[in-house]
Amino acid sequence: MSRILLVEDCVDLADGLGRNLEIEGHEVKIEHDGERGLSVALGWPPDLVILDLMIPKIDGYQVLAKLRIRNDSLPVLILSARGTEVDKVQGFRLGADDYMTKPFGVLELIARVEALLRRSRINGHGRQEERSFTFGDVAIDVSSRSVTRHGKEVGLAPKEFDLLMALVDQKGAVISRYDLLVEVWGVTGKIMTRTVDTHIAQLRRKLEETPAHPRHILTVRKAGYRFHGAANQPST
Repeated sequence: MSRILLVEDCVDLADGLGRNLEIEGHEVKIEHDGERGLSVALGWPPDLVILDLMIPKIDGYQVLAKLRIRNDSLPVLILSARGTEVDKVQGFRLGADDYMTKPFGVLELIARVEALLRRSRINGHGRQEERSFTFGDVAIDVSSRSVTRHGKEVGLAPKEFDLLMALVDQKGAVISRYDLLVEVWGVTGKIMTRTVDTHIAQLRRKLEETPAHPRHILTVRKAGYRFHGAANQPST
């Protein structure tokens, strides 16, 4: 169970969204103004914050800026009716991890929440999970975002690393191209999924012994991709 703080001044919207998140198994606290939201975020450390911008007392931008002073790794998803490019750029510059505009689809928002929680690698009690993994001759250090093969560093682009972790975190389950687009690239809607396929091919080229016949990064026909192979923390 992950702890989610929702700061939203529209009571009906907050209550409805809170119920949906609880159905997904999360513990949710709701606050309707920036001062209370910031206070709760600091006193009841959440695993993720969903933050409206146009909230009373302290607006969302100020809340985000103050949160980032205290915690630069807490996932924050901005949910706002302010959808101009300027608004989004300001949000990302202040440290937002994702940005959705109203109106929004609940299923898409839940997918983005799950993606952010997986990306931050935080479990239901707010503790960080193991930060290093191995499979085959490959070792991954999550905290430093470094990958080695046969003891030599492998240069992965940022999106390649994020894609690799998205696959590893599924623990063998299939993840669709669409879900990978949401989690790794933060995009939804009608978009060519060749982007995912291209990055998968690059990962195989860099990490698989025989890229044409991969052992770890597998294609599941008409479904997506899955990771095969134990990814355990190396013993010390």
